[in-house]
Amino acid sequence: MARSHLTLAALATNAVPELDVAHARNHSLAGNGSFDSALLVTRDEKELIIRVPTSQAAETEQSADLVALRALTTGNRSRLPFDVPVFVGQAPFEGTRAVVYERLPGASYDADALTGHEGVSGSIGRAIAAIHGLPSAFIGDAGLVQQSAQDCRTSTIDLIDRAANTGKLPAALLRRWELATDDDSLWQFAPTVIHGSLAAESFLISDDAVCAVLGWSALSVGDPARDLNWLLAARGDAAETAVATYTAARQGNDPLITQRAMLYAELELARWLLHGVDTHDEAIVEDAVSMLDGLVDNVHSHTMNSLSPDTGPILSVSDVESMLKDTPRTRATGSAGRNSDDDSEYGTSEFADTGSFSRVTSFDGTGFDTDYTDDSTGPIPTGDPTADDSATDDQARRRSSSE
Repeated sequence: MARSHLTLAALATNAVPELDVAHARNHSLAGNGSFDSALLVTRDEKELIIRVPTSQAAETEQSADLVALRALTTGNRSRLPFDVPVFVGQAPFEGTRAVVYERLPGASYDADALTGHEGVSGSIGRAIAAIHGLPSAFIGDAGLVQQSAQDCRTSTIDLIDRAANTGKLPAALLRRWELATDDDSLWQFAPTVIHGSLAAESFLISDDAVCAVLGWSALSVGDPARDLNWLLAARGDAAETAVATYTAARQGNDPLITQRAMLYAELELARWLLHGVDTHDEAIVEDAVSMLDGLVDNVHSHTMNSLSPDTGPILSVSDVESMLKDTPRTRATGSAGRNSDDDSEYGTSEFADTGSFSRVTSFDGTGFDTDYTDDSTGPIPTGDPTADDSATDDQARRRSSSE
């Protein structure tokens, strides 16, 4: 049962010395999210958010978020054109801990609404580019994950192999994804600082611009395409504006980033399948298989839309939307407008008992969180990030010999 806002307000006074709370109200997804949250207003009219994790996965996510926020020093934050949450205090509670943050202003919207406005979409593109432009040294200093391009490729191959080993991955998708991972040109990119779990709910909007970015638990150095895959699943007409603005800000130094982002978006279905298999949840497995079958239909009906530039043209966002739009929905996600004011502003999940796969419903433009963390301390472990090139070569040879 969700903890009441009064309980959370009392807990906040233990977390923050001399805190004087004047008003409090619940701030959670109907008690079904990964966190019990409350909005607090102090006597001097400051607004705070207190969160208590409701699962081990959420506690792991919260711990990783705190590490990331400490790594984002004043100097790093000054390079970003938006605000980042500020940690205020914490207190132990029932085997976990409550954490208090300053509440950041701004409204949260779903992916279609965010990408339905050119001004907002352009701001999103610039915001993502600013994250990727941060100097990477602080990531290592904070002990956060650092992946090379080869590490990213190896972990992707391992994820595909794990999904194939379930016996439930369609052969057409296996071949499509193998072609992408076998294409050397696709993996010639410079790793950058990445947010790691960007989704529509990561952004707060004010005056048609990004004013804050939330949920930093997967902060790392890795493939910048991971921060773009959710855009490719959005149906807003201005989604392409966000990608174009991002590319312009980054001076187009990664020409195949859209292909990798598309690959990561598709692999969300493989992750969902593996989650169902690992948790022995047949409903999730059946849901994932249904969505994978829908993706196969789209791939077969658009044979020129390849992930590999060697076997097809480079996709634009409009090409991606054309391929995705007919995949069947399996779960309602609400209207394409401003999110409910009761939604937690700090990453509540719609899937009970996990902090992962938030809002993963179907490959139909309703949005994918890359919040698939352990979750969300970083991407679901899909391989040894320290693996050398020979690991990739061995895997490629094994696949080739089996074909």
